[in-house]
Amino acid sequence: MPNRTPLTRFLIEAERAGQITPELRLLIEVVARACKSIANEVRKGALGGVLGDAGTGNVQGEAQKKLDVLSNEILLEANAWGGHLAGIASEELDEPHAIPDAYPKGNFLLLFDPLDGSSNIDVNVSVGTIFSVLRCPDGVARPEARHFLQPGTAQVAAGYTVYGPSTVLVLTVGHGTHCFTLDRDTGSFILTRRDIRIPEDTAEYAINASNARHWDAPVRAYVEELQAGRTGPRGHDFNMRWVASMVADVHRIMTRGGIFLYPVDAKCRAQGGRLRLMYEANPMAFLVEQAGGAASTGTQRLLDVQPTGLHQRVPVALGSKNEVAAYERHLREA
Repeated sequence: MPNRTPLTRFLIEAERAGQITPELRLLIEVVARACKSIANEVRKGALGGVLGDAGTGNVQGEAQKKLDVLSNEILLEANAWGGHLAGIASEELDEPHAIPDAYPKGNFLLLFDPLDGSSNIDVNVSVGTIFSVLRCPDGVARPEARHFLQPGTAQVAAGYTVYGPSTVLVLTVGHGTHCFTLDRDTGSFILTRRDIRIPEDTAEYAINASNARHWDAPVRAYVEELQAGRTGPRGHDFNMRWVASMVADVHRIMTRGGIFLYPVDAKCRAQGGRLRLMYEANPMAFLVEQAGGAASTGTQRLLDVQPTGLHQRVPVALGSKNEVAAYERHLREA
């Protein structure tokens, strides 16, 4: 194929345009290489002995899969020694992971969900990695959890990788959202979609319908309005899609539009929601907004939420701009 742009060239051109620093470019390349390693392990499946439970639990009390643990170790090891990071935070760890004293320190903070949707691993359904990059506050040599508690607007880069029929990396550095596909023959991520634009209107929604009995009345009324289809107030039919892997559900929205919902309900109200602000909601919100979509808690812009904890959970509504606005109206009017 002529004019194929590898990720490295894309990042170098972004650096020359003043959009990123050399250190951020190298950091993103390290994360991308780690994601290639995870993709290799995912692809092996049962042949690599990586399926099934690890017999351990994470900080949220969730049972870990073997690939959860392995993916976390791959990302930690890959990013420890490069000299670009001041600290790392993982969804799988209670506290930030310190950069070993033997290695130089950088000016960035990296947060990640090493394997999103891991409940799908054993049934061979798409899973992925989500990451977010923040600047370390000036003068902080050993960042603590409080130094990571920056709103989503402070992100300098974010991305996710989907390990599916093809491995894709979707990335933003604050100048649009772009998709790269892994060429397994060369080992390079190749730019395959530049400046993704999410349609403003949609006829698809994604929500975990098994929680319907726990939903608040405004959420139930909104979903029932969609289900009424062309005979209802919306005047056209909607399809529901649900993979139970956020990266896969969001990637579908990046590809053809839609709205993804994980509202706060009676089941998760005590925790504040289901999805983690720092590892899932903020990076996805950054990517979606850079692609022309919208991301909300239902009552406020997601990127404006001031974090209060490293593992804070929030309600999430993101995707096609007009549909997110319609969902917000339901909650506001109620």
